[in-house]
Amino acid sequence: MALDDLDLHALYHLATEAEWEEYQEEGAIVPPSLETEGFVHGSWGHQVPGTVTKHFAHVEGLLALRLDRGALGDLRFVEEDSYGSGQAFPHVYGPVPLAAVTDVTQLS
Repeated sequence: MALDDLDLHALYHLATEAEWEEYQEEGAIVPPSLETEGFVHGSWGHQVPGTVTKHFAHVEGLLALRLDRGALGDLRFVEEDSYGSGQAFPHVYGPVPLAAVTDVTQLS
């Protein structure tokens, strides 16, 4: 894993290689959570290891898409603990433009 390559204070969205290909075809990051929960999940760099362990432990081809908050435009950005984990995670309420992706790091 290239977790050591991540900026601890940067914003990331985790995706598989196949999802990243779909996002590029779509022209935006539009994961299923946008429809089912109303937002795109994110993690700060320091949260990524825990997110990987909890939700992506056995996923091959996992990528960390680094996002530029400034490139989110008018999209609502909220840090919240929506699952009662005791930790606030960044959520973006709308499709994230591909222009917001500044780097892609292979994690698995």
